[in-house]
Amino acid sequence: MTAWRPYRFPPLVLSAIADPSALGADLQAQAAEAFRQGMDAGYSEGYAGGEAAGRADGYQAGVETGRQAGFDAARAELLERFALSAAPLDEAVTRFEKLFDEYQLALREDVVELVGKVARQVIRCELALKPVQVLDLVEETLAALPPVDGKVEVLLNAEEYARILELAPERAARWRLVADPTLAHGECRVRTAQSEADAGCRQRLDACLARLREQLCGASAADAPAPDTASTTAADAGDEAPPAAPKKRTRKRKSDEAGDAA
Repeated sequence: MTAWRPYRFPPLVLSAIADPSALGADLQAQAAEAFRQGMDAGYSEGYAGGEAAGRADGYQAGVETGRQAGFDAARAELLERFALSAAPLDEAVTRFEKLFDEYQLALREDVVELVGKVARQVIRCELALKPVQVLDLVEETLAALPPVDGKVEVLLNAEEYARILELAPERAARWRLVADPTLAHGECRVRTAQSEADAGCRQRLDACLARLREQLCGASAADAPAPDTASTTAADAGDEAPPAAPKKRTRKRKSDEAGDAA
C-alpha cells in the first residue's frame, strides 16, 4: 500500500530569493510607479495651489492696476473738463484785472489833474492879490543864468505888466518890462543879450505835475502821449483870469485918481 504525504508550497520569499532578477524588476517598477504617483500628486497639488495663489495675486494686481488706471483717466478727464469750464472764467478775470488797472490809472490821472487845477487856482489867486511875485520868479531865473551883460528884458502878461508898474515901480525899473498879450497870467520870459529863459509858473507847475504823475502812475503814464500844450495853454489862459474883486478895486482906484485929478 502506498503512503501519502501532504505537499507544502514553498514560501513566496523563498521563491523571490530564488529569482533575484524578478525581485529587482518588481521593486524598480514599484519605485517608478510610486515616483510617478508622487510627481502627479505633487504637480496636481502644486498646480492647484499655484493656480489659486496666482489667481488671487493676479486679481489683486489687476484690481490695483485697474484702479490706478481708472483714477488717472478720470483725473485727466476732470482736468480737461475743468480747463474747458474755467477758460471763460479765466478770460473774465483777466479782463476784470485789466479794467481794474485801467480804472486805478484813471483815478491817479484824475488826482494829478485835480492837483493841477487846485495849484492853478492858488497861483491865480496869489498873482491876482500880489502880481509883484512874478518879479521874484524873474530874480530866481536870473540867478540860475550865467552873468548877464547889458539890459534885461522881461515879457509879461499885459494886465500884470500894468499892475506891477502901478504897485512896484521901483522894482520894475530894474529891468525893461514889456507887455506881451500872448502870455497868460503868471507867465513871463526873460531875455538877455546872451540867452532867453522861461520864468513863468506854467513850466514849474508842469514839472511838478510830471513828477507827481510819474510817482502815481508809473511807467504807463510815462508811455502815455503828452497833452496838447497849445490847447492846455489856451484853456488855462481863459481860466487864469484874475478874480473880479481885484479888477473892481483897480477900476475904483483909477476912477478915484481921475476924480482927484479933476
